[in-house]
Amino acid sequence: MNDPNRDFNEVIRTIRKDDPRYARGAYYFLRQALDYSLKELQKRGELDKTNHLTGQQLLEGIRLFAIEQYGPMARTVLENWGVKNCRDFGNIVFNLVECKVLGKTDRDSPEDFNKGYSFSAAFDKPFRPTTIKPTTKRPPLR
Repeated sequence: MNDPNRDFNEVIRTIRKDDPRYARGAYYFLRQALDYSLKELQKRGELDKTNHLTGQQLLEGIRLFAIEQYGPMARTVLENWGVKNCRDFGNIVFNLVECKVLGKTDRDSPEDFNKGYSFSAAFDKPFRPTTIKPTTKRPPLR
């Protein structure tokens, strides 16, 4: 029986020998975020027949999936895996493209991920309070 996870494990092992910048978890997360993105776009009728996502579509799916999975810890988890900006996701995607795990069109490139979002805005801001309320009532300062 052919185990796709075992094959994926081998692919990641091979990639990380040449490019150890990103932890194994980043590759598993990206694969799950890709599946999540495809399902969400399909639900909204925004997916074409080829099931191909643009870099921007994938980045938005990654953002939503990370927040859903890790909440306010999303940025910390990603950075722990070596992923500090959107370009890092592009590097991971294209490492997987080179190993033929993912496909690409002639128009796709790692630079598609350069114009993503700031991690602070994407992963921290949704969890910041809009107003800070005092926890106890204090007398006014004189």
